[in-house]
This record gives sequence, structure tokens and C-alpha cells, in this order.
Amino acid sequence: MSSNFKKALLALADGAWFEGVSFGAEGETGGEVVFNTSMTGYQEILTDPSYKGQMVTMTYPLIGNYGVNAEDIESGRPWVEAFIVKEYSGYPSNWRNRGSLDSYLKSYNIIGIQGIDTRALTKHIRDFGAQQGVISTVDTDPDSLVKKAASRPSMAGQDLAKAVSCAEPYETRQTTWDMERGYGESGNTSLHVVAYDFGIKRNILRMLSSLACRVTVVPAATSWREVMALRPDGVLLSNGPGDPEPVTYAVENIKALSDKVPIFGICLGHQLLGIALGGRTYKLKFGHHGANQPVMELGTRKVEITSQNHGFAVDMDSMPGSVEITHVNLNDNTVEGMRHKELPVFSVQYHPEASPGPHDSAYLFQRFIAMMEIEKIKVKN
Repeated sequence: MSSNFKKALLALADGAWFEGVSFGAEGETGGEVVFNTSMTGYQEILTDPSYKGQMVTMTYPLIGNYGVNAEDIESGRPWVEAFIVKEYSGYPSNWRNRGSLDSYLKSYNIIGIQGIDTRALTKHIRDFGAQQGVISTVDTDPDSLVKKAASRPSMAGQDLAKAVSCAEPYETRQTTWDMERGYGESGNTSLHVVAYDFGIKRNILRMLSSLACRVTVVPAATSWREVMALRPDGVLLSNGPGDPEPVTYAVENIKALSDKVPIFGICLGHQLLGIALGGRTYKLKFGHHGANQPVMELGTRKVEITSQNHGFAVDMDSMPGSVEITHVNLNDNTVEGMRHKELPVFSVQYHPEASPGPHDSAYLFQRFIAMMEIEKIKVKN
């Protein structure tokens, strides 16, 4: 191993610890340690705001082999607290490569650790749950780091949406990526969607723009009156990090909007909608993070392979009779989708924009478009 890499330790709150070497930045950092089962897409994972407050372990053993570029990002910067891999590849080879993962992490002062047994770490998290951890290149005393990890606050109870949300409203017309032209720009737009930014991924916005939507993105705490003043045809509730329960301002706004305009919720937006409709949420043992989660749509019995990233879930038994569960996870039977029986309101726990991941669930954006068009016709008549 190159002398440029320093010894680094990862310690967990329950006393487990792992020794490796660093890449990216040096120093010390902490966060909830989770694992992601995707084989590719590490740059999209790094820049997903839903990972704010977390240190991500990749189960695929070789990371960094295709480098980084300016196109495969889901927000303006990486949000992970640290990056944990089995083997870092310092010699990227890809026609789109514009730099190494090591230099990319350094530029954002994000610590990486490699050379640890990520299979053992993943099994530990599965057995004992996602928990707080600390990575350090400056303090290599396991007992000291375990104490630091144990003193860190849980993800439960943390409102992190405000930390990753935009500061001001903005409009976007960027469409999805194409091999020949890269990203495009939408032309004619027939529908106006206001998207709440609780930590929104850019590909959600690109999917809407590609379907002839004009999209206005607003900060997480924007009031429902301000949203309605924009005269939207529909409201998108985005993904985001942290616990949905303390995001009470969003819940109150969603309650007010639910009978006024079509709503589509994704991930954290799904959880916030569940609370707004009268349900509860709870923390999963180790969450769902990856691009290979099987989900069944109950109405058709169709199974989708989905991209997911969440540590909390809607409690199926807490939902009122006015809400129908539409999708379930086939691994653990948790709620993956729901809809209101009378209002034009629905949501999914997974990521239909699938960046990275499969495209099985893209139909949900078409469903949102159809819902908005139907409501628009009703208003005219």
C-alpha cells in the first residue's frame, strides 16, 4: 500500500472495531454506519442528500475503478460523513472519468477507509443494527474511539432535512441523461410541479422535466400557502435524510395540501405523508440501502426490483382506513407504497428515479402525470 495512505480505525458504539488505511481526507468523523448493496453508482450514492449523518459501507469489494465525473451527481456536493470500502482502486479507467475518487473525497474533506473486512462489518450491522461509529486517522486507540461513538446521538429524533434543503426556490428544466447528448432541457411544459426539497435527488427533477413538467423547487419549510400561491398542478414530496417525526413543519404543510392538489411522495416524502395522513413511522434495524430490493405492487402482483435508501418506515398497522397499502417489500414485508382512497395522493418508499439502479418503477412518474391531468380537467369542468 502506498505510503500516502495512513492507518485508520473504524469503531462502533457497541465496541466492535476495524483497522484499515485511509483514502480521501484525513482526520476524524462520525455518523451512523450503514451498508449499501449496489455494485455501481458510488458517485450517485455519495451525493445523495439522504445520506447526511451516515457513513456508508459498500458491500461490493472494489470501489473507485471508474473514477468520478461531473455528470453522475445527485446534488451539488457529497453528503456522506465517511466512505467505507474493502478495496479502493487508485487507477480509474473509464471514457467518462475526470478524476479519482480519492481526490474527489479530499476536495470535500470526506474521510474514506479501505482494507477492512466489509463482509464482517455488514454481517455485524445486520445482526446488531445500524449504529453510530467513528473513523479516525489521528486517534488510533480503539477504546477511545468506541467511547466517542457511543456518545454520539442516534439518527432517531434528528431533523436533517433543513440541513440539506435549498435556501431559496428555483426552477429547473434539465432532462434525463442521454448517451449522445448528455443532459437536455425541456421545451414545452404543460404541467407545473412544485417539489419540496427535503434532500431531493436531481434525477427526480430530471424525470419530471422529461415528462413536460415545469418544476419549481422550494425549501423544506415553505408554507402550504406559499406553495399554493405558485399555482401548482401537483406537489412532489422528495426524499431526504433523518427521522421524519421531528419534521413537524412539513407534516402540517402536507396535511393542509392533501385535499387541495395531487401529491406524490418519495422516500422521506412518503414517510411524512404517512404521518400527515394519520399514521406512524419507526426505525428499521439496519434500513434498506441498495439497488436490488424486490417490491410487489399488490394490485397487479407485479414485482419490481427497486433502488432504496432509508432507515425509517411507515407502520402498516397505524394507517387509517382511508389509506390503502399498494406496495410491500418482499424481503421483510414493510410498507413500500400507499395511496389515499378518495384523494389524488400517493407515495412510495423506494426511488423510482433509480439513480443508480433499475428502471422498473419509472411508471410511477407517468401515474403522477395522469393524476395531475385528470385533476386539471376536473377543475376546468
